[in-house]
This record gives sequence, structure tokens and C-alpha cells, in this order.
Amino acid sequence: MGAPGSDPPVEEREIQKKEEGEEREGKGNKEEEKEEEEGKVRDVEKGEMGYAESVEEKVVVEKNDNNIHGDQRGFNASMLRTLNPTNPLRIAINGGRTRVAAPTRVAASRFATPSQPRSTPTPTSQISLTTLNSRRYTNKTSLFIFVLHMVAAVALVGFLVFKGIQGLLVASDSTKRKEKRVLQYFLPQVEAASLLSITLAFAWQKAVTVWPQFMVHFILWSSFFMSLSVGILLICFQKPPTDGVGVCFIAFAIGNGLYACWVNQRIGFCTKILMKSLQPVSKFPDLNQPTYWMLGAGFTWMSLWILAVVGALNFYVPPLIIIALVLSLAWTTEVMRNVVNLTVSRVIALYYLRGMQPSTQFCFQRALTKNLGSACLGSLFVPAIEALRIVARGLNVLEGEDEFMFSCAHCCLRVMESIFRYGNGWAYVQVAAYGKGFVKASQDTWGLFERQEMECIVDSDMTSALCFLTGVCSGSICVIVVAAWTAKVHLPFTATVSLLAFFVGYLMTRIAMALPHACVSCYYACYAENPENRLFDSTIKDHLSLIKASRDVIVPTPRVPHQFNT
Repeated sequence: MGAPGSDPPVEEREIQKKEEGEEREGKGNKEEEKEEEEGKVRDVEKGEMGYAESVEEKVVVEKNDNNIHGDQRGFNASMLRTLNPTNPLRIAINGGRTRVAAPTRVAASRFATPSQPRSTPTPTSQISLTTLNSRRYTNKTSLFIFVLHMVAAVALVGFLVFKGIQGLLVASDSTKRKEKRVLQYFLPQVEAASLLSITLAFAWQKAVTVWPQFMVHFILWSSFFMSLSVGILLICFQKPPTDGVGVCFIAFAIGNGLYACWVNQRIGFCTKILMKSLQPVSKFPDLNQPTYWMLGAGFTWMSLWILAVVGALNFYVPPLIIIALVLSLAWTTEVMRNVVNLTVSRVIALYYLRGMQPSTQFCFQRALTKNLGSACLGSLFVPAIEALRIVARGLNVLEGEDEFMFSCAHCCLRVMESIFRYGNGWAYVQVAAYGKGFVKASQDTWGLFERQEMECIVDSDMTSALCFLTGVCSGSICVIVVAAWTAKVHLPFTATVSLLAFFVGYLMTRIAMALPHACVSCYYACYAENPENRLFDSTIKDHLSLIKASRDVIVPTPRVPHQFNT
């Protein structure tokens, strides 16, 4: 992390050198194609220095004359040494002051062979001039809004912590008793949930990295059993608040179980992609460091945030303030997660696209500075877009043949699909690699998927759902521990403490699971950009072939049977 005036890091210089070479080569290819169309190409490598006006005008070289032959070879060699670096087809003589005359269009047409087809550059020769070393800041407006939000959040948290201390020291006796009760029966449980969640976050990430094949099945069904256990436990307390929360957990568990059964046919391909995408992780021993830094920052901020929630109980309209604190914490931790996502995405994308092993520290610094605005914008809109997309799909599932009740189901789904094109989680790969804005990166990445006909594969990918269910499982474990503890010491706080424990456990685990999620996203996005890369095998290609041949099962959107539509 050098000073602003210091030399750029090694990987930045390497990227710059490669891109300068590619730019020169791309310019040469473009000029070559232009000159071929005009019939002015002179094939230097074959020794052809110009065109003759006719066959009779060919220059006959006397091979017996050694001096002339030596001069001719020296002339040819000197001309090859003075090739124009930007266009090898142009020859500069005497320091670039003289050029070999280009043939006229008539001479070129006489010399051209009609039976020989004109060479056309292949698509692989079209070098992309998009830089991998962009130094501009992306989505500056979103970055400004997030910084302004953080300043307001820090001020609010500081003020509420002060109010909590003030209520404990100088308030009335009733307020002091209330503060002591909250500190005694509320604060320890939530702090314990924070410690437990950070431990579970490390455990989940390590387990998914080491045993991906086993963990796919384990995550699907452990989240089902854990959420169901939480619901049953809370209902057993026989209090209206805990009963309501318990019913929500049971309903979620039922949906989780149905989802696990529904995607059973996708598990094989998802596991294979997850295993292959995690293979480059072993080449970067320090790739987990950004996750450690973000988890440490998240734990510190959550500890202060919990104290602010306690202080909000002694201020005006506590419910509104607590809701504002919850939304602020959700956005902040989502930005932390996407900072890890951007860091890992740049490291893995440079490995796939250029075969480089960049510095994780430099990529982390870049994610915290130049690409932070895209992380803020994506963190604000992508969860909402994906949630609304799920709702639209749910309406499409329930629609069946009842046109009266769900006449807008297809319309809602199409609208959400259109919005999804302009904001999706796949965009972080191109944001990290090329420094594009979030909306532009979303469009370009989805365009690559469409060009390779990969929409059905990436749309049915389970990685995002697995990361979400991992957070649910961690939150459920925290609820089981904290709810049992709180019910033993102070039962009225059980529902509130359970919700906070679930929220904290879920957010911390999502930060840790950003690493495998980013690896899978890079595998898909970089494959779509260059399917012929030697680092990719035929897994996706074979799967696409099976889908086109109707030999692979793509789980359709379930419909309500006709007999149940009345």
C-alpha cells in the first residue's frame, strides 16, 4: 500500500505492459485489415517488396553477382529491422523518412488472384482494449451517499451510547432499574450471539472450502432442521411474542424443505462447479485476509450497535430508532460482504483472464477505494431486486390457470427480469476486473451469458441460495443458544433477543461466505468471456450440450395442478 507518488505495484505494471502490447497488436490488426481491403498489403515476411504493373515488368535479380546479392540481403534485413512498431506492414527507411511506395489500385487488382479468398480476422484475434487497470472511481454518487450515511450512523450510535450511560448514572430510580435490567438480561446474550456467529462464520467457510461436495447437502438440510427446531422451541415458551416468531420459523422451514427437494436434480452440477471454482484458492494463501478484516470490523461495529440499541430504549420513539439502526447495520454489513466479494473477484479474475497471481492486499485496497461505490450501490439494490424477483416467481408459480386472481403474474415476472438485467450479483466480477460501473457491468455480464447461451445455467445456480441458507443456519443456532439462556433468566426478553441474535448470526456468516460465492461468480463470468481458456474444462460446455439435446433436466417452475384450480 504505497504512497500516492510511489511506483505502482508489480501486478499493476504487469497489467499495463500486457495491455500496451495488446493495444499495439490490435492497432496493427485493424490497419492490416484496412490495407487488405484497399489492396495495398505488402507481404514483408515473404520478401515481396512491391507490386509490378504487369508480369513483364518484374525485376530480375542477378544471382551471380555476390555484391549485389549481399547488398540486397542487407537491404532486406535493414528493412525488417526498421519495421514500424505500430504496424509491421509499413516499412520505414532511413529513420522513417522514406517509405516503400504503395501500389496503385489498378496494379493491385492486376496482381490479385481472384480464386484466393480474402483473409478475415477470426473473432479470437479481436483484442479487447478494455483495461484491467482502471484507476477511476466507480459510482461516486453511491459512494458519497454511503459515506454520508456512515457519518450519520456513527453520530447516532455515539449519541445513543451516551444516552444509555446517562440513563444508568443520572436518571431516575425507575430508569436506572430498567437500564440495569436490560444490561443484565439483554446485553450479554446478544454479545454472546456475536461471538458465536463469528466462530460459526469461520467454520462454515472452512468447511465449504475443504468439503464442498458434502457441504452442499449438509447446508440444504441442516438449515431446514435448525429453523424447524427454533420454531418448535419458541412455541414451547407459550408466550404470544415467541409464538409469533416460532410460527414464522416453522413456515420458513417448510419452504426450505420444499426447496431442498425441488433442487435435488441440480445438486450434482452445482457441486461440480463449486469444486472447480474453489481450486484456485489454494494458490493464494492470503486470500482469506480480507474476510478476517471485515469480520473483525463487523464484530466491533455490532458491539457498539448493540449498545446503541440499549440506549435507544431510553430515547423517544424507540421502535423507529431501532428500525433505522437495523437498516443501517444491514446496509453496512452488506457493503463489507461485497468488499470481500470484489477483492476475491479481482484476484480470481486476473488469474483466469491473464494467468496472473496478483497481490491480495493491493486488490483489497482497490476494493476499499476505487470500487467501493459499486459495492455500496449493489449492496443497496441487489438484495431488494433479488427478493422482488423471488416474489414475482412465486406469483408465477401460484398463477396456474386462474387468470382472474393472478392476471399480472407474468407481467410482474417480466418486469423483474428486465430490472435484473441492470442490477445483479454477477456484475461484481467485471466491476473488480475492469473497473466498470455497477449498471454497465451488470448489462455486460448478462450479455456475455446470453452470447454463450448460459442464461439457463446461471439462472438456476444454487450458490447464492446456499450462502443464504448458511446464514440462516448460523442465525438459527444463535437463536437456540440465546433463547434458552434468556428464557432461563428473563423470559419477557426472549422474543426480542432471539430476533437480534438471528440477525447478527446471519449477517456475520454472509460476510464469510462471500469467498466461495465470488469464486463461483468468477468461474461463470470468466468462462462466458473466454470459453477456450485452458483453465476451464468442458463441464459447462457438456452441460449446455445436454440441455440443448433435452437429455439434462432443468427443473421447471412448478405449477398448481389443474384439479386444484376451482
